[in-house]
Amino acid sequence: MRVSRIRVGADRARESRRRGSGDCLNRPVRICLMLEGQEGIDWEQWLALAGAAEEAGLDGLFRSDHYRSIVRGEPAGSLDAWATLAALATRTERLRLGTMVSPVTFRAAAVLAKSAVTVDHISRGRVELGIGAGWYEAEHDAYGFRFGTVRDRFDELERQLAEIHRQWTEADDVRPGPVQKPRPPIIVGGSAKPRGVRLAVQFADEYNTTFPTVDQARERRERLDAAAEQAGRERLRFSIMTGCVVGVDERDVARRLERLRAVAGEREPPPLVGTVEQIAGQLREYEAAGVGRAFLQHLVHEDVEMVGLLGDLARELA
Repeated sequence: MRVSRIRVGADRARESRRRGSGDCLNRPVRICLMLEGQEGIDWEQWLALAGAAEEAGLDGLFRSDHYRSIVRGEPAGSLDAWATLAALATRTERLRLGTMVSPVTFRAAAVLAKSAVTVDHISRGRVELGIGAGWYEAEHDAYGFRFGTVRDRFDELERQLAEIHRQWTEADDVRPGPVQKPRPPIIVGGSAKPRGVRLAVQFADEYNTTFPTVDQARERRERLDAAAEQAGRERLRFSIMTGCVVGVDERDVARRLERLRAVAGEREPPPLVGTVEQIAGQLREYEAAGVGRAFLQHLVHEDVEMVGLLGDLARELA
C-alpha cells in the first residue's frame, strides 16, 4: 500500500509537469467574471451576463455553488450550478466555465465528476472544476445535506479529489471521458493552510485564495511554491477571488457603489474599487506577487454594463 501511494503521487506530479502549469505564470493577470448564483440570478439574467462576458473578451465565467442566499437574504435563491453551466455552454463559444467552488457535501464524487464531464463535452472542452470542503451550514440544514465537522469535510474533499482524478484519468470503465486531456483543470483554494496546500499540490492545477491583500497573496504564493518544489512538481497556477466595483469615472464608481450598498446592505467597499486604470494598477501589484488570474466578484448582477468595463480592464492589463 505504501509503495502504491508513492507511485500514485509520482504519477500525479509527472502529469502536472505534462500539463505545463509553469508556462502561464508570467502572463498578465487574466480576468474572469465571478457571479454569486445564490443571490437570485434568474435564467434571463444568466444569459445576459454570459453574453456580455463573452463579448467583453473575458477569460471565463465562474459561479458559486450555493443553494441559499448569503448576501441578499430571502427570497433570493439559486438555480443549480452545474445545470446552469451546462445550459450556458450551449450559448457561449469561447468562455471558460466553472464553479468557484463546488462543495463535496452536495454531491457524490461520481455525480460531480459526471456533471463536469458533461459540461466539458457540451462546451467542447471549456470546463474547469473548482472544488472545496463546504462551509455554509445554513444551506445544509435547509436542504438536508450532512454538514459534519471540518475534519469530516476535508476527509471527504481528499477522497473526492482522488476519486474524480481516478475516474477522469484511470478508469477504463467510466465513459465518456473528458474532452480535455488528460482531464479538465482542477482548482482548490483557501488561505494556504497545510492540508489544503497538500491537497492542491497532489491533485490540482490551480490554487485560488479569496480576498487577500497583496502581501497575503505573496505569502500564500510562496507557501504554495515551496510545497510544490518539495513534492517535485512545477508550480501551480495561482489566482485570487475578490470583490470589484469598476466605473468609467469617479462619478460612475460612486453610483455603482451606492447600488451595491442598496442590495448588499451597509458593508465595507470591496477591495477593488475605481476606474479601469485605477484597478489595473492594483491588479499589477497582485501580478507582481505571483497572481495569474483574478476572479472578480460582481454582486449587482442586474448591472450587465459593468461586465463590459471588466473587458476594458482585461485589455488594459494585456
